[in-house]
Amino acid sequence: VQLHASGGGLVQAGGSLRLSCAASGLTLSMYSVGWFRQAPGKEREFVASIRASGGTTFYADSVKGRFAISRDNAKNTRYLQMNSLKVEDTAAYFCAAGHPILSTIRRTDGYRYWGQGTLVTVSS
Repeated sequence: VQLHASGGGLVQAGGSLRLSCAASGLTLSMYSVGWFRQAPGKEREFVASIRASGGTTFYADSVKGRFAISRDNAKNTRYLQMNSLKVEDTAAYFCAAGHPILSTIRRTDGYRYWGQGTLVTVSS
Protein backbone atom coordinates (compact mmCIF):
# COMPACT_ATOMS: atom_id res chain seq x y z
CA VAL A 1 0.00 0.00 0.00
CA GLN A 2 1.34 3.37 -0.98
CA LEU A 3 0.03 6.91 -0.92
CA HIS A 4 1.99 9.40 -2.95
CA ALA A 5 1.49 13.09 -2.29
CA SER A 6 2.72 15.54 -4.88
CA GLY A 7 2.20 19.05 -6.15
CA GLY A 8 3.99 21.06 -3.52
CA GLY A 9 6.29 23.92 -4.37
CA LEU A 10 7.13 27.55 -3.85
CA VAL A 11 4.37 30.08 -4.41
CA GLN A 12 3.81 33.71 -3.52
CA ALA A 13 1.20 34.72 -1.01
CA GLY A 14 -2.18 34.92 -2.69
CA GLY A 15 -1.29 32.21 -5.16
CA SER A 16 -2.64 28.71 -5.65
CA LEU A 17 -1.41 25.14 -5.69
CA ARG A 18 -3.12 21.81 -6.19
CA LEU A 19 -1.85 18.83 -4.27
CA SER A 20 -2.51 15.28 -5.42
CA CYS A 21 -2.67 12.08 -3.41
CA ALA A 22 -2.40 8.99 -5.58
CA ALA A 23 -2.83 5.52 -4.18
CA SER A 24 -1.51 2.13 -5.15
CA GLY A 25 -2.54 -1.10 -3.50
CA LEU A 26 -5.49 0.74 -2.02
CA THR A 27 -8.85 1.67 -3.49
CA LEU A 28 -9.47 5.18 -2.22
CA SER A 29 -13.21 5.01 -2.86
CA MET A 30 -13.39 2.64 0.10
CA TYR A 31 -11.50 4.97 2.45
CA SER A 32 -11.85 8.39 3.89
CA VAL A 33 -8.89 10.54 2.91
CA GLY A 34 -7.46 13.36 4.94
CA TRP A 35 -4.87 16.03 4.40
CA PHE A 36 -2.69 17.11 7.29
CA ARG A 37 0.21 19.52 7.48
CA GLN A 38 3.20 19.99 9.69
CA ALA A 39 5.25 23.15 9.94
CA PRO A 40 8.78 23.08 11.38
CA GLY A 41 8.70 22.75 15.14
CA LYS A 42 4.95 22.23 15.23
CA GLU A 43 2.65 19.28 15.56
CA ARG A 44 0.91 17.77 12.59
CA GLU A 45 -2.48 19.38 12.15
CA PHE A 46 -5.66 18.57 10.31
CA VAL A 47 -6.39 20.44 7.09
CA ALA A 48 -9.25 18.71 5.28
CA SER A 49 -10.86 15.35 4.71
CA ILE A 50 -13.40 13.67 2.50
CA ARG A 51 -15.42 10.69 3.60
CA ALA A 52 -15.58 7.49 1.59
CA SER A 53 -19.34 7.28 1.73
CA GLY A 54 -21.23 10.30 0.47
CA GLY A 55 -18.17 12.45 -0.04
CA THR A 56 -18.85 14.69 2.94
CA THR A 57 -16.00 17.14 3.42
CA PHE A 58 -14.48 18.64 6.52
CA TYR A 59 -12.10 21.58 6.83
CA ALA A 60 -10.00 23.22 9.46
CA ASP A 61 -11.27 26.70 10.26
CA SER A 62 -7.95 28.15 9.11
CA VAL A 63 -8.45 26.94 5.54
CA LYS A 64 -12.22 27.00 5.15
CA GLY A 65 -13.22 28.97 2.08
CA ARG A 66 -9.71 28.82 0.63
CA PHE A 67 -8.99 25.09 0.28
CA ALA A 68 -11.11 22.42 -1.37
CA ILE A 69 -10.71 18.66 -1.22
CA SER A 70 -11.98 16.60 -4.11
CA ARG A 71 -11.80 13.11 -5.53
CA ASP A 72 -11.35 11.28 -8.79
CA ASN A 73 -12.18 7.63 -8.23
CA ALA A 74 -11.28 6.71 -11.79
CA LYS A 75 -7.74 7.88 -11.13
CA ASN A 76 -7.73 6.61 -7.54
CA THR A 77 -6.59 10.08 -6.53
CA ARG A 78 -7.64 12.79 -4.13
CA TYR A 79 -6.82 16.45 -4.52
CA LEU A 80 -6.39 19.48 -2.31
CA GLN A 81 -6.90 22.74 -4.18
CA MET A 82 -5.31 25.54 -2.21
CA ASN A 83 -6.20 29.12 -3.11
CA SER A 84 -5.37 32.47 -1.53
CA LEU A 85 -2.33 30.94 0.09
CA LYS A 86 -0.85 32.64 3.10
CA VAL A 87 2.66 32.54 4.54
CA GLU A 88 1.27 30.60 7.50
CA ASP A 89 0.20 27.80 5.15
CA THR A 90 3.87 26.90 4.71
CA ALA A 91 4.32 23.29 5.81
CA ALA A 92 4.85 19.73 4.68
CA TYR A 93 1.49 18.38 3.58
CA PHE A 94 0.59 14.73 4.08
CA CYS A 95 -2.32 12.66 2.80
CA ALA A 96 -3.72 9.78 4.75
CA ALA A 97 -6.39 7.12 4.28
CA GLY A 98 -8.44 5.23 6.80
CA HIS A 99 -11.81 4.69 8.36
CA PRO A 100 -12.11 7.44 10.92
CA ILE A 101 -15.31 7.94 12.82
CA LEU A 102 -16.69 11.43 13.25
CA SER A 103 -14.80 11.96 16.48
CA THR A 104 -11.47 11.05 14.89
CA ILE A 105 -11.81 12.43 11.38
CA ARG A 106 -9.69 15.45 12.32
CA ARG A 107 -7.12 13.40 14.21
CA THR A 108 -4.02 11.66 12.93
CA ASP A 109 -4.97 8.46 14.77
CA GLY A 110 -8.10 8.22 12.64
CA TYR A 111 -6.04 7.22 9.62
CA ARG A 112 -4.12 4.03 8.97
CA TYR A 113 -2.15 4.73 5.82
CA TRP A 114 0.08 7.74 5.27
CA GLY A 115 1.94 9.14 2.32
CA GLN A 116 5.21 11.01 2.39
CA GLY A 117 4.97 14.75 2.69
CA THR A 118 5.06 17.30 -0.07
CA LEU A 119 6.47 20.67 0.87
CA VAL A 120 4.50 23.85 0.33
CA THR A 121 6.36 27.12 0.80
CA VAL A 122 4.46 30.39 0.61
CA SER A 123 6.58 33.51 0.33
CA SER A 124 5.52 37.03 1.24
